Amino acid sequence: MSYYYQENRGGFLSSVPPVTRNLIIINVVVFIATLINENFMIGTFGLFYPSSRYFHWWQVITHMFMHGGIWHIFFNMYTLFIFGVVVERILGSKKFLFFYFVCGLGAAAMQIGTQYIEMQMFVNSGSQSALQSIAALKSTPTVGASGAIYGVLMGYAMLFPQSKMTLIFPPVTLSAKWMVVIFAVIELFTGVVGFADGVAHFAHLGGMLIGWLIIRWWRKRGVLFEHDRI
Repeated sequence: MSYYYQENRGGFLSSVPPVTRNLIIINVVVFIATLINENFMIGTFGLFYPSSRYFHWWQVITHMFMHGGIWHIFFNMYTLFIFGVVVERILGSKKFLFFYFVCGLGAAAMQIGTQYIEMQMFVNSGSQSALQSIAALKSTPTVGASGAIYGVLMGYAMLFPQSKMTLIFPPVTLSAKWMVVIFAVIELFTGVVGFADGVAHFAHLGGMLIGWLIIRWWRKRGVLFEHDRI
């Protein structure tokens, strides 16, 4: 366990576990590339509905590194840094990498599943506006690491359920387990009623669900706290 007691000579980022650090770096690099050529980056690496002519198989992974604006990436990376560092140190880097990407894939699956239901509703309607909605759905990409990060947040809440968390607005302090429950309820409500259009609420829920299932499975098997040997 000498890793935790080594002298830090590499600056701030060297104290961040490798997976969390590299995820943040890759996201920032991809965001800079998006600023340079937004149409190409979003059109190629954002996640489109599978029947869209813009869809490519790799988008189920690459969309996790795409962001739609400075505040989008800032809050995602800030949350990943705050909670990813802790969760990675508990799970170990290899397991954390697996956990992060499977949560992201679960988020993508939930988003596509929700879009499929929407698509069937539009098809059954058969109206002109429904046809326009179908075209809009197929041409609208999903971007962001939020689904995977919501999974990390769920992992943190399950590992440290009594840890106190404080929202910026409103400034409310609650235990991590209750904060995550509130987040889940808000995402479900806003997703169902369509509030804050343009936000993939069900993708967030998908990431949380997969994170919950993985932690439960590892805990049941007694391998939750196994660390990588570094």
